[in-house]
Amino acid sequence: MQFGVFTVGDVTVDPTTGREPTEHERIKAMVAIALKAEEVGLDVFAMGEHHNPPFVPSSPTTMLGHIAARTERLLLSTATTLITTNDPVKIAEDYAMLQHLAGGRVDLMMGRGNTGPVYPWFGKDIRAGIPLAIENYDLLHRLWREDVVDWKGRYRTPLQSFTSTPRPLDGVPPFVWHGSIRSPEIAEQAAYYGDGFFANHIFWPKEHTERMVGLYRERYAHYGHGSADQAIVGLGGQVFMRRNSQDAVREFRPYFDNAPVYGHGPSLEEFSRETPLTVGSPQQVIDRTLGFRDYVGDYQRQLFLMDHAGLPLKTVLEQLDLLGEEVVPVLRKEFAALRPVHVPEAPTHASLVAAAGGAKDSTVHAVDDVTGKAPEVSR
Repeated sequence: MQFGVFTVGDVTVDPTTGREPTEHERIKAMVAIALKAEEVGLDVFAMGEHHNPPFVPSSPTTMLGHIAARTERLLLSTATTLITTNDPVKIAEDYAMLQHLAGGRVDLMMGRGNTGPVYPWFGKDIRAGIPLAIENYDLLHRLWREDVVDWKGRYRTPLQSFTSTPRPLDGVPPFVWHGSIRSPEIAEQAAYYGDGFFANHIFWPKEHTERMVGLYRERYAHYGHGSADQAIVGLGGQVFMRRNSQDAVREFRPYFDNAPVYGHGPSLEEFSRETPLTVGSPQQVIDRTLGFRDYVGDYQRQLFLMDHAGLPLKTVLEQLDLLGEEVVPVLRKEFAALRPVHVPEAPTHASLVAAAGGAKDSTVHAVDDVTGKAPEVSR
């Protein structure tokens, strides 16, 4: 099972000091968090994509490419890539390039995002959010698997004899997760392609997550990719830890109470009771996380949000020490002991290459614009 952290890259005032980091400080902090994640033995670092204040991650491939050059084994992902407002051709090219630079340590999560104004900023209509997600991913899926694509759709100009470059590393595209908070259509899409489904699992009660994952598993089996319990599931989660649970609650409360997303609403205690937010000791985080399996079944990836709500970098790095040293080793052991043999691990580049029968040279050679033949043939 893979464990890691994800960030939304918010620039938020620290309510205990009144200080707001600069964009530069926040960007550098995200890099520091990724490096720390590898240092403490986590598997995955994932970052969101936003194009509006107070968020800074507008260019995930730039950030992840930089992190790839400074790490050796950390798997780099998005959380999410906006499949609705990004051109699927550019996604295909950008993430294939990142895949090559990172030596295969890349996958990505497709999503619609949670900011309505982003649609007109990129010339799209929010009312077409679901159809955009479906059509754009269909094209992206083909661009990574077909050397020459002829395509016509509703939301972008047609393609004729188009080849996306570079081709995926070793002939194998990055693994794709489809992320959703509330849309059953996205769970259906993930199941149709046999891709992973990532349930945000942060703002909703467990019954909602159980229904969404259950739908995905049922449809995954329907499309013939395997049994329902072999479907590839990921979960998000929020935690804040101190060795003493009372200290954790006392320290985190002002951040929770003033957070732009969930502040000034339900109390910390109410939110913790009704959602997966866990504020307490490492053992409490272990127990709560193991409990996720009770309602989603065996799953493959667990990502924690730990750097939100204005928490200073020093505190976040301390949280990562606790996560890597005291929490994840226990979770690895316990989840592994519970997982049946027939339930797969999370896909990696190596496992996907092996499943495809080995690495292939995916280079596509130039063709003559008139004859469509390779230059050495047309001469």
